[in-house]
Amino acid sequence: MIPNRSSESTSEFTPSMEALVSQVAQGDEAAFAHLYDHLAPRVFGLVRHLLRDEAQSEEVTQEIFVEAWQHAARFDPQRASAATWLLTIAHRRAVDRIRASQASRQRDLKVGIQEFQESYDDVEDSAILHDESERMTDAMKQLSDPQRQAIQLAYFGGLTYGEVADRLQLPLGTVKTRIRDGMKKLRDLMGVA
Repeated sequence: MIPNRSSESTSEFTPSMEALVSQVAQGDEAAFAHLYDHLAPRVFGLVRHLLRDEAQSEEVTQEIFVEAWQHAARFDPQRASAATWLLTIAHRRAVDRIRASQASRQRDLKVGIQEFQESYDDVEDSAILHDESERMTDAMKQLSDPQRQAIQLAYFGGLTYGEVADRLQLPLGTVKTRIRDGMKKLRDLMGVA
């Protein structure tokens, strides 16, 4: 729990919270200690009520007072009291933490679903790919040797038609005809329109 330092305070005169914030804006550490002593229990109570987690509430309360220290010069006593200003910061910080936590859980859930879907899809895709590969192998066996050789060099070997013609020492037109006729037969054998 956030410690209350009020037992350490020995001053008989306690300036107003607004005056303390003004002194904090000038870098007065003693004024900050007084401000903390007086408002930390209320700030922590609000944050604890919103977050419902003591450790997170302590962390957020610390962040609030760090922000108060860093931005005390922004405090305008014409707009709100020091307590209202600090409690507004507290409320905003607590809500931000809740939203961040919810976004993190949603992100984790989406990633988990996506990973599950991807692993499921990977297995399904692998099975389909295996079946298609077997069908392709069987269909390739039904081609003539010259057609199979030209298609293997062009599609599985990554060669251009010209490179296939050079490799087989055949005219380019002959290679194109073998590949075209072989592909037509493969489409028929595999039932592709």
